[in-house]
Amino acid sequence: MNVHRRQFLSAASLGIAITAKSVLADEVADVLPTDLATRQGADWPTLLGAKGDSVAVGPVPGPWPETGPKIIYTLDMGEGYAMPSVSRGRLLAFDRVGDKIRLRCIHAETSKALWDFSYPTAYEDKYGYDGGPRTSPVIDGSRVYIIGPEGMLHALDVATGKVLWKRDTTAEFGVVQNFFGVGSTPIVSGDLLLVQVGGSPSGSDTTDIANLKSTGTALVAFNKRTGTLVWKAGDDLASYSSPVLATLAQQPVCLLLARGGLWTFDLPSGKQKLLLPWRSSTLESVNAANPVPLDADQILISETYGPGAALVRATPTASEIVWSDRDKRQGKSLQTHWCTPVRMGDVVFASSGRHEGNAELRCVRWQDGKVLWSEPGLGRASILRVGETLVVQAERGEVLLVSARQDRFAVISAHRLVDALGRPLLRYPCWAAPIMARGLLYLRGAGKMVCLEAKS
Repeated sequence: MNVHRRQFLSAASLGIAITAKSVLADEVADVLPTDLATRQGADWPTLLGAKGDSVAVGPVPGPWPETGPKIIYTLDMGEGYAMPSVSRGRLLAFDRVGDKIRLRCIHAETSKALWDFSYPTAYEDKYGYDGGPRTSPVIDGSRVYIIGPEGMLHALDVATGKVLWKRDTTAEFGVVQNFFGVGSTPIVSGDLLLVQVGGSPSGSDTTDIANLKSTGTALVAFNKRTGTLVWKAGDDLASYSSPVLATLAQQPVCLLLARGGLWTFDLPSGKQKLLLPWRSSTLESVNAANPVPLDADQILISETYGPGAALVRATPTASEIVWSDRDKRQGKSLQTHWCTPVRMGDVVFASSGRHEGNAELRCVRWQDGKVLWSEPGLGRASILRVGETLVVQAERGEVLLVSARQDRFAVISAHRLVDALGRPLLRYPCWAAPIMARGLLYLRGAGKMVCLEAKS
Protein backbone atom coordinates (compact mmCIF):
# COMPACT_ATOMS: atom_id res chain seq x y z
CA MET A 1 0.00 0.00 0.00
CA ASN A 2 1.34 3.43 -0.92
CA VAL A 3 1.70 5.94 1.89
CA HIS A 4 2.73 9.55 2.00
CA ARG A 5 4.70 11.26 4.74
CA ARG A 6 6.13 14.76 4.90
CA GLN A 7 8.42 15.90 7.70
CA PHE A 8 8.97 19.58 8.42
CA LEU A 9 11.57 19.37 11.18
CA SER A 10 14.86 17.53 11.45
CA ALA A 11 15.15 14.42 13.58
CA ALA A 12 17.48 16.23 15.97
CA SER A 13 15.09 19.16 16.44
CA LEU A 14 12.31 16.74 17.31
CA GLY A 15 14.39 15.16 20.03
CA ILE A 16 14.89 11.66 18.64
CA ALA A 17 17.53 9.78 20.57
CA ILE A 18 20.47 8.81 18.32
CA THR A 19 22.51 5.82 19.51
CA ALA A 20 25.80 4.34 18.34
CA LYS A 21 24.18 1.16 17.13
CA SER A 22 21.14 0.25 15.10
CA VAL A 23 18.16 -0.68 17.24
CA LEU A 24 14.79 -2.25 16.56
CA ALA A 25 11.62 -0.18 16.35
CA ASP A 26 10.17 -1.81 19.45
CA GLU A 27 13.25 -0.83 21.45
CA VAL A 28 13.27 2.80 20.29
CA ALA A 29 9.53 3.08 20.85
CA ASP A 30 9.84 3.64 24.61
CA VAL A 31 12.10 6.70 24.27
CA LEU A 32 9.88 9.74 24.76
CA PRO A 33 10.13 12.54 22.22
CA THR A 34 11.13 16.01 23.34
CA ASP A 35 8.38 17.89 25.17
CA LEU A 36 7.51 20.83 22.91
CA ALA A 37 4.95 22.31 25.30
CA THR A 38 5.60 25.66 26.95
CA ARG A 39 2.40 25.66 29.01
CA GLN A 40 1.73 23.80 32.23
CA GLY A 41 -1.06 21.29 32.72
CA ALA A 42 -2.31 17.88 31.70
CA ASP A 43 -2.35 16.45 28.19
CA TRP A 44 -5.25 14.83 26.30
CA PRO A 45 -3.66 11.77 24.65
CA THR A 46 -6.72 9.86 23.47
CA LEU A 47 -10.50 9.78 23.13
CA LEU A 48 -12.15 11.42 26.17
CA GLY A 49 -8.78 12.06 27.81
CA ALA A 50 -6.18 10.05 29.69
CA LYS A 51 -8.78 8.45 31.99
CA GLY A 52 -11.48 8.12 29.33
CA ASP A 53 -13.97 10.14 31.38
CA SER A 54 -14.11 13.46 29.47
CA VAL A 55 -12.83 15.28 32.56
CA ALA A 56 -10.00 17.78 32.11
CA VAL A 57 -7.48 18.89 34.71
CA GLY A 58 -6.48 22.53 34.51
CA PRO A 59 -7.84 26.07 34.69
CA VAL A 60 -11.63 26.22 34.85
CA PRO A 61 -12.94 27.97 31.72
CA GLY A 62 -14.63 31.37 31.87
CA PRO A 63 -16.69 33.22 32.57
CA TRP A 64 -15.96 34.60 29.13
CA PRO A 65 -16.43 38.27 28.18
CA GLU A 66 -19.26 39.39 25.92
CA THR A 67 -16.86 39.29 22.98
CA GLY A 68 -16.26 35.60 23.63
CA PRO A 69 -13.17 33.58 24.48
CA LYS A 70 -9.76 34.38 23.02
CA ILE A 71 -9.14 32.41 19.82
CA ILE A 72 -5.54 31.20 19.57
CA TYR A 73 -5.79 29.71 16.08
CA THR A 74 -8.01 27.78 13.71
CA LEU A 75 -7.11 24.70 11.69
CA ASP A 76 -8.80 23.67 8.45
CA MET A 77 -10.02 20.09 8.65
CA GLY A 78 -11.08 17.61 6.02
CA GLU A 79 -13.79 14.99 6.40
CA GLY A 80 -14.31 13.12 9.64
CA TYR A 81 -15.95 13.46 13.04
CA ALA A 82 -13.16 12.77 15.54
CA MET A 83 -11.29 15.15 17.82
CA PRO A 84 -7.50 15.39 17.80
CA SER A 85 -5.31 14.16 20.64
CA VAL A 86 -2.60 16.19 22.40
CA SER A 87 0.62 15.14 24.11
CA ARG A 88 3.90 16.88 24.96
CA GLY A 89 3.11 19.91 22.85
CA ARG A 90 2.03 17.96 19.77
CA LEU A 91 -1.51 17.87 18.42
CA LEU A 92 -2.43 14.91 16.19
CA ALA A 93 -5.33 15.73 13.85
CA PHE A 94 -6.99 12.86 11.98
CA ASP A 95 -9.12 13.52 8.88
CA ARG A 96 -9.65 12.74 5.21
CA VAL A 97 -8.83 14.81 2.13
CA GLY A 98 -10.00 13.41 -1.20
CA ASP A 99 -9.12 9.72 -1.38
CA LYS A 100 -6.52 9.86 1.40
CA ILE A 101 -6.80 9.41 5.14
CA ARG A 102 -4.49 11.95 6.77
CA LEU A 103 -2.77 12.30 10.13
CA ARG A 104 -1.15 15.67 10.82
CA CYS A 105 1.17 16.57 13.66
CA ILE A 106 1.23 20.26 14.55
CA HIS A 107 2.49 22.26 17.51
CA ALA A 108 -0.48 22.24 19.87
CA GLU A 109 0.03 25.85 20.97
CA THR A 110 0.84 27.53 17.65
CA SER A 111 -0.45 25.20 14.88
CA LYS A 112 3.03 25.08 13.30
CA ALA A 113 3.22 22.05 11.00
CA LEU A 114 5.63 19.32 12.14
CA TRP A 115 4.82 16.36 9.86
CA ASP A 116 1.99 14.66 8.08
CA PHE A 117 1.19 11.12 6.97
CA SER A 118 -1.46 9.80 4.62
CA TYR A 119 -2.63 6.60 3.01
CA PRO A 120 -5.18 5.89 0.26
CA THR A 121 -8.71 4.82 1.11
CA ALA A 122 -11.71 3.69 -0.91
CA TYR A 123 -14.18 3.84 2.00
CA GLU A 124 -17.70 4.96 1.11
CA ASP A 125 -20.39 5.42 3.73
CA LYS A 126 -23.56 3.40 3.17
CA TYR A 127 -25.83 6.12 4.51
CA GLY A 128 -24.31 9.20 2.91
CA TYR A 129 -22.25 10.47 5.82
CA ASP A 130 -18.76 11.67 5.06
CA GLY A 131 -15.90 9.23 4.58
CA GLY A 132 -13.46 10.55 7.16
CA PRO A 133 -12.22 9.00 10.41
CA ARG A 134 -14.62 8.45 13.29
CA THR A 135 -11.87 7.63 15.81
CA SER A 136 -9.31 9.71 17.70
CA PRO A 137 -5.55 9.14 17.57
CA VAL A 138 -4.22 7.19 20.55
CA ILE A 139 -0.91 8.63 21.82
CA ASP A 140 1.11 6.29 24.01
CA GLY A 141 4.52 7.72 24.83
CA SER A 142 6.49 7.82 21.60
CA ARG A 143 3.85 6.04 19.51
CA VAL A 144 0.52 7.06 18.07
CA TYR A 145 -2.11 4.60 16.84
CA ILE A 146 -4.84 5.35 14.30
CA ILE A 147 -7.59 3.27 12.75
CA GLY A 148 -9.47 4.56 9.72
CA PRO A 149 -13.11 4.03 8.74
CA GLU A 150 -12.06 1.15 6.45
CA GLY A 151 -10.21 -0.64 9.28
CA MET A 152 -6.56 0.15 8.48
CA LEU A 153 -4.65 0.18 11.76
CA HIS A 154 -1.31 2.02 11.89
CA ALA A 155 1.30 2.60 14.58
CA LEU A 156 3.54 5.60 13.94
CA ASP A 157 6.40 7.35 15.66
CA VAL A 158 5.07 10.53 17.29
CA ALA A 159 8.22 12.53 16.64
CA THR A 160 8.61 11.79 12.92
CA GLY A 161 5.44 10.19 11.55
CA LYS A 162 7.38 7.08 10.53
CA VAL A 163 5.20 3.97 10.23
CA LEU A 164 6.26 1.37 12.81
CA TRP A 165 3.73 -1.30 11.83
CA LYS A 166 0.27 -1.67 10.29
CA ARG A 167 -2.57 -4.20 10.10
CA ASP A 168 -5.55 -4.35 7.75
CA THR A 169 -8.10 -5.49 10.33
CA THR A 170 -10.94 -5.68 7.82
CA ALA A 171 -9.08 -8.05 5.49
CA GLU A 172 -7.38 -10.09 8.21
CA PHE A 173 -10.45 -10.71 10.35
CA GLY A 174 -13.22 -10.71 7.74
CA VAL A 175 -15.01 -7.58 8.91
CA VAL A 176 -18.21 -6.86 7.01
CA GLN A 177 -18.61 -3.09 6.76
CA ASN A 178 -20.55 -1.80 9.74
CA PHE A 179 -23.34 0.72 9.25
CA PHE A 180 -21.00 3.73 9.38
CA GLY A 181 -17.60 2.09 9.00
CA VAL A 182 -15.11 1.62 11.83
CA GLY A 183 -15.79 4.01 14.70
CA SER A 184 -14.31 2.53 17.88
CA THR A 185 -11.10 4.10 19.21
CA PRO A 186 -8.52 1.54 20.44
CA ILE A 187 -7.01 1.69 23.92
CA VAL A 188 -3.62 0.79 25.39
CA SER A 189 -3.28 -1.47 28.43
CA GLY A 190 0.29 -2.27 29.42
CA ASP A 191 1.96 -3.83 26.38
CA LEU A 192 -1.36 -4.43 24.63
CA LEU A 193 -3.24 -2.37 22.08
CA LEU A 194 -6.90 -3.38 22.40
CA VAL A 195 -8.98 -2.95 19.24
CA GLN A 196 -12.68 -3.65 18.71
CA VAL A 197 -12.78 -5.59 15.43
CA GLY A 198 -15.85 -7.85 15.11
CA GLY A 199 -14.97 -10.10 12.20
CA SER A 200 -17.22 -12.63 10.44
CA PRO A 201 -16.52 -16.02 8.80
CA SER A 202 -15.10 -16.11 5.29
CA GLY A 203 -17.83 -16.22 2.67
CA SER A 204 -20.42 -14.39 4.79
CA ASP A 205 -23.27 -12.76 2.89
CA THR A 206 -22.35 -9.10 3.22
CA THR A 207 -25.88 -8.04 2.27
CA ASP A 208 -27.48 -10.00 5.13
CA ILE A 209 -26.32 -7.93 8.08
CA ALA A 210 -29.07 -9.29 10.33
CA ASN A 211 -27.62 -12.80 10.23
CA LEU A 212 -23.89 -12.14 10.34
CA LYS A 213 -21.93 -14.40 12.67
CA SER A 214 -18.87 -13.57 14.73
CA THR A 215 -15.48 -15.28 14.68
CA GLY A 216 -14.73 -14.49 18.32
CA THR A 217 -12.97 -11.25 17.46
CA ALA A 218 -15.07 -8.64 19.23
CA LEU A 219 -11.87 -7.49 20.93
CA VAL A 220 -8.41 -8.14 19.51
CA ALA A 221 -5.18 -7.55 21.43
CA PHE A 222 -2.00 -6.66 19.57
CA ASN A 223 1.49 -6.16 20.93
CA LYS A 224 1.62 -2.38 20.91
CA ARG A 225 5.29 -2.29 19.86
CA THR A 226 5.31 -4.84 17.06
CA GLY A 227 1.67 -5.25 15.98
CA THR A 228 1.83 -9.00 16.62
CA LEU A 229 -1.51 -10.65 17.43
CA VAL A 230 -1.61 -11.63 21.11
CA TRP A 231 -5.20 -12.82 21.56
CA LYS A 232 -8.74 -12.42 20.25
CA ALA A 233 -11.97 -12.89 22.20
CA GLY A 234 -15.67 -12.13 22.33
CA ASP A 235 -18.37 -13.67 20.14
CA ASP A 236 -19.85 -10.39 18.93
CA LEU A 237 -19.71 -7.85 16.12
CA ALA A 238 -18.43 -4.29 16.32
CA SER A 239 -20.21 -1.22 17.65
CA TYR A 240 -19.22 2.45 17.81
CA SER A 241 -18.53 2.40 21.52
CA SER A 242 -14.85 2.29 22.48
CA PRO A 243 -13.17 -0.10 24.93
CA VAL A 244 -12.75 1.21 28.48
CA LEU A 245 -10.32 0.12 31.21
CA ALA A 246 -11.73 -0.57 34.67
CA THR A 247 -11.34 -2.72 37.77
CA LEU A 248 -14.08 -5.18 38.76
CA ALA A 249 -13.78 -7.34 41.87
CA GLN A 250 -10.15 -6.17 42.12
CA GLN A 251 -9.43 -7.57 38.63
CA PRO A 252 -8.23 -5.25 35.83
CA VAL A 253 -10.64 -5.57 32.92
CA CYS A 254 -11.55 -4.04 29.61
CA LEU A 255 -15.23 -3.12 29.27
CA LEU A 256 -16.74 -3.24 25.80
CA LEU A 257 -20.27 -2.35 24.76
CA ALA A 258 -20.14 -4.27 21.48
CA ARG A 259 -22.94 -4.54 18.93
CA GLY A 260 -24.85 -7.09 20.97
CA GLY A 261 -24.14 -6.13 24.56
CA LEU A 262 -21.75 -5.43 27.43
CA TRP A 263 -18.64 -7.59 27.73
CA THR A 264 -15.73 -7.78 30.15
CA PHE A 265 -12.27 -9.06 29.26
CA ASP A 266 -9.81 -9.86 32.03
CA LEU A 267 -6.43 -8.19 31.58
CA PRO A 268 -3.95 -9.12 30.40
CA SER A 269 -5.32 -12.62 29.63
CA GLY A 270 -8.40 -11.71 27.58
CA LYS A 271 -10.70 -14.09 29.46
CA GLN A 272 -14.19 -13.01 28.42
CA LYS A 273 -17.64 -12.73 29.91
CA LEU A 274 -20.87 -11.35 28.46
CA LEU A 275 -22.38 -9.31 31.28
CA LEU A 276 -25.58 -8.18 29.61
CA PRO A 277 -27.12 -8.43 26.13
CA TRP A 278 -28.06 -4.82 25.24
CA ARG A 279 -29.25 -3.76 21.84
CA SER A 280 -32.33 -2.39 20.15
CA SER A 281 -34.49 -4.82 18.19
CA THR A 282 -34.17 -2.41 15.25
CA LEU A 283 -31.63 -3.80 12.79
CA GLU A 284 -30.16 -0.44 11.82
CA SER A 285 -29.21 0.50 15.35
CA VAL A 286 -25.88 0.95 17.08
CA ASN A 287 -24.33 1.15 20.52
CA ALA A 288 -22.08 4.22 20.44
CA ALA A 289 -21.59 5.73 23.91
CA ASN A 290 -18.88 4.18 26.08
CA PRO A 291 -19.72 2.22 29.23
CA VAL A 292 -19.07 4.26 32.38
CA PRO A 293 -17.47 2.39 35.31
CA LEU A 294 -18.80 3.65 38.64
CA ASP A 295 -18.55 2.72 42.31
CA ALA A 296 -18.91 -0.77 43.79
CA ASP A 297 -18.37 -2.66 40.51
CA GLN A 298 -21.27 -0.86 38.83
CA ILE A 299 -21.34 0.14 35.17
CA LEU A 300 -23.68 2.56 33.40
CA ILE A 301 -24.55 1.80 29.78
CA SER A 302 -26.85 3.69 27.44
CA GLU A 303 -28.05 3.72 23.83
CA THR A 304 -30.71 5.65 21.94
CA TYR A 305 -32.54 3.27 19.57
CA GLY A 306 -34.52 1.15 22.03
CA PRO A 307 -33.66 -0.11 25.51
CA GLY A 308 -32.07 3.14 26.74
CA ALA A 309 -29.89 2.98 29.84
CA ALA A 310 -29.11 0.46 32.56
CA LEU A 311 -26.98 0.31 35.67
CA VAL A 312 -25.27 -3.07 35.92
CA ARG A 313 -23.48 -4.50 38.94
CA ALA A 314 -20.83 -7.05 38.01
CA THR A 315 -19.98 -10.02 40.21
CA PRO A 316 -17.25 -12.65 39.75
CA THR A 317 -19.77 -15.07 38.26
CA ALA A 318 -22.70 -13.04 36.92
CA SER A 319 -24.25 -9.60 36.67
CA GLU A 320 -27.20 -7.86 38.29
CA ILE A 321 -29.34 -5.08 36.83
CA VAL A 322 -29.73 -2.35 39.45
CA TRP A 323 -32.14 -0.35 37.28
CA SER A 324 -33.06 -0.35 33.62
CA ASP A 325 -34.96 1.66 31.01
CA ARG A 326 -35.70 -1.42 28.92
CA ASP A 327 -39.31 -1.92 29.98
CA LYS A 328 -40.23 1.78 30.05
CA ARG A 329 -42.36 2.78 27.08
CA GLN A 330 -41.99 6.43 28.06
CA GLY A 331 -39.87 8.41 30.48
CA LYS A 332 -36.59 6.62 29.91
CA SER A 333 -33.81 8.02 32.06
CA LEU A 334 -31.11 8.30 29.46
CA GLN A 335 -30.90 7.55 25.74
CA THR A 336 -27.42 8.62 24.70
CA HIS A 337 -26.55 8.49 21.03
CA TRP A 338 -22.76 8.92 20.99
CA CYS A 339 -22.18 11.30 23.91
CA THR A 340 -20.61 9.23 26.70
CA PRO A 341 -22.12 10.34 30.05
CA VAL A 342 -19.79 12.51 32.14
CA ARG A 343 -19.77 11.84 35.86
CA MET A 344 -19.60 14.26 38.76
CA GLY A 345 -20.22 12.58 42.10
CA ASP A 346 -23.73 11.14 42.27
CA VAL A 347 -24.83 12.34 38.84
CA VAL A 348 -23.93 12.09 35.18
CA PHE A 349 -24.43 14.70 32.47
CA ALA A 350 -25.21 13.60 28.93
CA SER A 351 -27.16 14.34 25.78
CA SER A 352 -30.25 12.13 25.57
CA GLY A 353 -32.15 11.59 22.33
CA ARG A 354 -31.73 10.01 18.92
CA HIS A 355 -32.39 13.05 16.74
CA GLU A 356 -31.34 16.68 16.89
CA GLY A 357 -34.90 17.88 17.42
CA ASN A 358 -35.74 15.70 20.42
CA ALA A 359 -32.36 15.60 22.14
CA GLU A 360 -31.96 17.10 25.61
CA LEU A 361 -29.00 17.83 27.85
CA ARG A 362 -29.71 15.94 31.07
CA CYS A 363 -28.50 15.60 34.62
CA VAL A 364 -29.28 12.08 35.87
CA ARG A 365 -28.68 10.52 39.28
CA TRP A 366 -26.88 7.37 38.27
CA GLN A 367 -27.74 5.29 41.37
CA ASP A 368 -31.45 5.13 40.46
CA GLY A 369 -31.81 6.79 37.05
CA LYS A 370 -33.79 9.78 38.31
CA VAL A 371 -33.68 12.71 35.88
CA LEU A 372 -32.90 15.84 37.91
CA TRP A 373 -33.16 18.30 35.03
CA SER A 374 -33.37 18.43 31.23
CA GLU A 375 -32.59 21.21 28.77
CA PRO A 376 -33.77 21.03 25.13
CA GLY A 377 -32.57 23.09 22.19
CA LEU A 378 -28.90 22.09 22.01
CA GLY A 379 -29.27 19.14 19.67
CA ARG A 380 -27.05 16.13 20.27
CA ALA A 381 -24.56 18.10 22.32
CA SER A 382 -21.14 16.99 23.53
CA ILE A 383 -19.66 17.60 26.98
CA LEU A 384 -16.33 18.21 28.67
CA ARG A 385 -16.11 18.72 32.44
CA VAL A 386 -13.48 20.92 34.08
CA GLY A 387 -13.96 21.04 37.84
CA GLU A 388 -17.56 22.06 38.43
CA THR A 389 -18.01 23.58 34.98
CA LEU A 390 -19.28 21.84 31.85
CA VAL A 391 -18.08 22.90 28.41
CA VAL A 392 -21.05 22.05 26.19
CA GLN A 393 -20.78 22.16 22.41
CA ALA A 394 -24.20 22.25 20.78
CA GLU A 395 -24.75 20.33 17.58
CA ARG A 396 -24.92 23.53 15.52
CA GLY A 397 -21.83 25.13 17.01
CA GLU A 398 -22.86 27.21 20.02
CA VAL A 399 -20.42 26.83 22.91
CA LEU A 400 -21.74 27.07 26.45
CA LEU A 401 -20.19 27.04 29.90
CA VAL A 402 -22.71 25.41 32.23
CA SER A 403 -22.54 24.99 35.98
CA ALA A 404 -22.36 21.29 36.88
CA ARG A 405 -25.08 21.60 39.49
CA GLN A 406 -27.83 19.12 40.23
CA ASP A 407 -30.78 21.39 40.90
CA ARG A 408 -31.08 23.23 37.58
CA PHE A 409 -29.55 24.08 34.21
CA ALA A 410 -27.44 27.21 34.78
CA VAL A 411 -25.51 28.89 31.95
CA ILE A 412 -22.32 30.79 32.83
CA SER A 413 -21.44 31.90 29.29
CA ALA A 414 -22.75 31.15 25.80
CA HIS A 415 -21.17 32.14 22.49
CA ARG A 416 -21.16 31.44 18.77
CA LEU A 417 -17.58 31.71 17.59
CA VAL A 418 -17.14 33.77 14.42
CA ASP A 419 -14.28 34.92 12.21
CA ALA A 420 -13.32 38.52 11.40
CA LEU A 421 -16.15 38.71 8.85
CA GLY A 422 -18.74 37.41 11.30
CA ARG A 423 -18.97 33.96 9.74
CA PRO A 424 -19.43 31.00 12.08
CA LEU A 425 -16.27 29.04 12.82
CA LEU A 426 -18.08 25.96 14.12
CA ARG A 427 -20.62 24.69 11.63
CA TYR A 428 -23.00 21.72 11.71
CA PRO A 429 -22.39 18.91 12.36
CA CYS A 430 -20.48 19.46 15.60
CA TRP A 431 -20.40 15.85 16.76
CA ALA A 432 -17.02 15.61 18.48
CA ALA A 433 -16.62 16.22 22.21
CA PRO A 434 -14.54 19.27 23.25
CA ILE A 435 -11.09 18.58 24.67
CA MET A 436 -8.70 20.58 26.85
CA ALA A 437 -4.93 20.28 27.18
CA ARG A 438 -2.66 22.60 29.18
CA GLY A 439 -5.30 25.30 29.45
CA LEU A 440 -6.28 25.33 25.78
CA LEU A 441 -9.73 24.27 24.58
CA TYR A 442 -10.13 22.58 21.21
CA LEU A 443 -13.48 22.35 19.43
CA ARG A 444 -14.38 20.93 16.03
CA GLY A 445 -17.15 21.52 13.55
CA ALA A 446 -17.51 20.77 9.85
CA GLY A 447 -14.28 21.69 8.11
CA LYS A 448 -12.57 23.46 10.99
CA MET A 449 -11.05 23.06 14.44
CA VAL A 450 -10.75 26.03 16.80
CA CYS A 451 -8.20 26.43 19.61
CA LEU A 452 -9.29 28.73 22.46
CA GLU A 453 -7.81 30.08 25.65
CA ALA A 454 -9.89 28.36 28.33
CA LYS A 455 -9.81 31.15 30.89
CA SER A 456 -11.08 34.64 30.18
